[in-house]
Amino acid sequence: MPVGKVAWWLGLSVLIVALDQATKFWITQVLRFGETVVVTSFFNLVLVYNPGAAFSFLSDQSGWQRWFFVALALAVSVWLVALIRRHARELWIPLAASLILGGALGNVIDRVVFGAVIDFIQWHVGGYYWPAFNVADSAITVGVVLLLWDQFRSRSSAGRANAAERR
Repeated sequence: MPVGKVAWWLGLSVLIVALDQATKFWITQVLRFGETVVVTSFFNLVLVYNPGAAFSFLSDQSGWQRWFFVALALAVSVWLVALIRRHARELWIPLAASLILGGALGNVIDRVVFGAVIDFIQWHVGGYYWPAFNVADSAITVGVVLLLWDQFRSRSSAGRANAAERR
């Protein structure tokens, strides 16, 4: 296992956590809960606390979801570190896993400290608003897209190789 590569990928995760936590600290210093600042005709800053998951899933529950999501994120984080170690010499899989890991841990910190995830980025168009999100959520989303892209790319390459072998 290339220890230097693993450290580099884990360092990227730490950078994501640091950026996420710095932006959340900043937004809590400049906005009050529920306050919105219009930045452009399609982008706002808004301070909200989400006790649920993506799209406020389970946010209306009694509080059990806080520790469920912490435990789930920590379990997934262990798997992501193993994935990074296994694929450290590659590009796309450890990049994706590092982004997801950093995002997951950034949101875990919020859940442990505040009981909810701090969200503040809000896109909207024509009166339709995308749920507020944060840097951690963005890193998770980009990481998942990269993992899916890598899987489709790998399958496509394997399919072409199999077709060539059959000729």
